[in-house]
Amino acid sequence: MVYPIPPEDNLPQKFPKIPLDRRAYAFLIDFASIWFLSSFANSSPVLQFFLFLLIWWCLRVLLVAQNQGQSLGRWALDMKIIDLRLQRLPGILELSKREAIAGGGAALMMVGLNTFFGNPLSLILLSSPLFADCGMAIGDEQLNRAFHDRIGGTIVIPTRRGFSLDLRLRRLWYQVKGRMRR
Repeated sequence: MVYPIPPEDNLPQKFPKIPLDRRAYAFLIDFASIWFLSSFANSSPVLQFFLFLLIWWCLRVLLVAQNQGQSLGRWALDMKIIDLRLQRLPGILELSKREAIAGGGAALMMVGLNTFFGNPLSLILLSSPLFADCGMAIGDEQLNRAFHDRIGGTIVIPTRRGFSLDLRLRRLWYQVKGRMRR
């Protein structure tokens, strides 16, 4: 009997890796902007939770589908998302599967951050699903794919289209550092 090759072994290996810190910064930009927008519904924590998820889906699925695979954070740091098997922009279904996992973890982390001063243990417990999801990227040495990337069949790759925020901040840092030495 012939066993089929698992799909993980058939993946193309030609994509350049994005450093995990850049991916984390892009995620943080998206998370902070969505948290800020959803904080206007702070009168009701349940409403804020669902508003966070709705804005997350709009920014990380609809915008990405219309903006060549880039959300706000990925655009700021020159990254885009593609479907790994088809090597093109993923569809709404793939993006929705991917962002349901990442957005759910981010929404739980938002709840933990909102209740941090009342109960610091809640931050640790509520952020652990997101850390477990993103922690899988540390173990994937070939493609740096997190759990939500694997479920969605996607990968994050560098692109020339974007704002290059990290490079601009690094250049500014070296300019300030050089002026302080004078």
